[in-house]
Amino acid sequence: MASMPSSSAVRALSLEYRSLQEEPVEGFSVKLLNDDNLFEWEVAIYGPPDTLYQGGYFKAHMRFPMDYPYSPPSVRFLTKVWHPNVYENGDLCISILHPPVDDPQSGELPCERWNPTQNVRTVLLSVISLLNEPNTYSPANVDASVMYRRFKDSKGSDKEYENIIRKQVSLSRKEAENDGVVVPLTQEDYCIKTKVKPETENVDMADFYDDDYDIDDDDEEEYSDDNLYDGDDSGNGES
Repeated sequence: MASMPSSSAVRALSLEYRSLQEEPVEGFSVKLLNDDNLFEWEVAIYGPPDTLYQGGYFKAHMRFPMDYPYSPPSVRFLTKVWHPNVYENGDLCISILHPPVDDPQSGELPCERWNPTQNVRTVLLSVISLLNEPNTYSPANVDASVMYRRFKDSKGSDKEYENIIRKQVSLSRKEAENDGVVVPLTQEDYCIKTKVKPETENVDMADFYDDDYDIDDDDEEEYSDDNLYDGDDSGNGES
């Protein structure tokens, strides 16, 4: 039987979602995959200007665990992405999405991993940064990593990696046209005019509380705004 979401997860996600509707962040937009489920989002990531990914439109699904924000979400690209840190099935491998455990074999510091002070904004901005600056030391796609290193070592004269990325960007633009999305191309458009679609503003966040998730009054009191990230199950819960 699937576990029920905690009231802290519902409240955290509803606040984050509303914030991203009211104050969109450059480089991406979000909407709910289904209007009655806060735990699955569809993300559109726009390729940053002055990079190989400029003009790209990359769709992904973002899924949140029932105990969010104490455990990290997952990100899977729906758009084909040839990248050292993206698995063949689209799953993204990035430190910020790894559970906060001490794993010396990974080469990651605990501070680089997920903690409850992270949020959707920090995750997606990290993903955008990773597009242009892959981590080739622990690749999810070894072939892409080798190809990227050749591209960098040759200072761009080895075009194999670049040609694949530009082809995928071109294909993604066709998908953007089908979705009725205008992808920002200039720095000005990217930073200022990237907006989420108005249709997502009609979601009533009150619908995600007692009726859908059976959160009683005691739970609501326990997870008040003042105690959103406080809990005995996390030693890193300060916001």
